[in-house]
Amino acid sequence: MRKISFSILFSLLLAGCAQDTERGQQYLDENLEQPLTQVNQIETNAYRDLNSFDDQAKEVLDNSPSMAKKYTDLYQTLSEWALQSGNPDELENYGVQVAQMRGGDKQGNVLFTGYFSPVIELRHQPDNEYKYPVYGLPKCTSQCPTRAQIYEGALEGEGLELGYANNRIDPFLMEVQGSGFVHFGDDNSMQYFAYAGKNNRPYVSIGRILIERGLVPREKMSLKAIKQWVEENDEETVRELLEQNPSFVFFTPKDDLAVRGTAGIPLLPLASVAGDRDLLPMGTPILAEVPLLNADGTWSGSHALRLLIVLDTGGAVKQNHLDLYHGMGPRAGVQSGHYKHFGRVWKLGLENSPTEKPWQVPSK
Repeated sequence: MRKISFSILFSLLLAGCAQDTERGQQYLDENLEQPLTQVNQIETNAYRDLNSFDDQAKEVLDNSPSMAKKYTDLYQTLSEWALQSGNPDELENYGVQVAQMRGGDKQGNVLFTGYFSPVIELRHQPDNEYKYPVYGLPKCTSQCPTRAQIYEGALEGEGLELGYANNRIDPFLMEVQGSGFVHFGDDNSMQYFAYAGKNNRPYVSIGRILIERGLVPREKMSLKAIKQWVEENDEETVRELLEQNPSFVFFTPKDDLAVRGTAGIPLLPLASVAGDRDLLPMGTPILAEVPLLNADGTWSGSHALRLLIVLDTGGAVKQNHLDLYHGMGPRAGVQSGHYKHFGRVWKLGLENSPTEKPWQVPSK
């Protein structure tokens, strides 16, 4: 945070009293007019949790020669800083340059949501219970069928079925996450279904539809709330809701059970995020005050300072919005489903290296 006068600080504190802070918003900084603003010092009293960075950085360096060429020096410097100091005030002493993200309100409040890798139950062949197909990528471009058309059978007979679920909501949620694990109960095998592509139709949030229809209160919206609504309604009602989202995601099976993001790097829980690559190119390290939540999804009143690496993207993850990867399975799903809170974020670079001047928006 840039140094500011007492009078400005006092006025900001007064303004902050009238501002929303229920989801972790902080009003500690001056207005940030640029998407990325150069700062000389970070002032934060958040609990420091920097332990996961080295393992995630190793995955990048081991799996991507191009990113290793760009980021090795920066990662090594950040690792040294985390081990010897961990004090954000001392980043400058290590040659690390800092740019703060503007946030949606221009006061540094960056939205954090969460995603995870679900595990869904499939069968190789359909039966009376397992009859809802999960599809591989069809040969189509801008004229791919909509979700409603696919549910009507637009892809039948093309040999694209990868397996069959016993409901529509589990594959749908795996589409939202972009990938997931599947367990085939007929032969007790496990595969990772990676993202293969989509039908190039606009994404519509069914959570927003439920809120707009008055079916789930906005303050109670979460993955758990969506699943509960689905369980309480019949098949046709659920199908009608899902069809409000015309976007459809296709998958490709992988025997390698590592979860990989857009960058092709194995993702580690609470160590990687999806971000807007126009601001944060793949492999970018960030320092973030990640909001800490209570078990019921409310903000605990605290943040944790984490070193994260941007290794994934998403259709809904744009500008001042980051999606924090939580891991695999139901517990990760519940935790990630609660996340719609705010924290401050700083993009990091190393002087005299390919990552210097992180405040510059990369050219397209």
